[in-house]
Amino acid sequence: MSATFSTPALVYLLCIISSTICLVLLARGYMQTRVKLLLWSALCFVGLTLNNLFLFLDVIVFPDVYLMPMRILTTALALVVLLYGFIWVT
Repeated sequence: MSATFSTPALVYLLCIISSTICLVLLARGYMQTRVKLLLWSALCFVGLTLNNLFLFLDVIVFPDVYLMPMRILTTALALVVLLYGFIWVT
């Protein structure tokens, strides 16, 4: 019994992976240089990674469950964190 993924599922998984890689690279850059903008960008990518995860769960895993509010909330919080870092910290 082999599991096959559809093209949208593969694309959503690749989005999760790429945003996680960005998160890790930004966090590692912050740990090395202590540049605050890298920290706020990494925190933003935490929310964007969660958003991609909720998108995958919403569309592929649980198509009958309505997860749009969680997706909107995580995106909004991620952008608010990044805007806070842009405006008040740096």
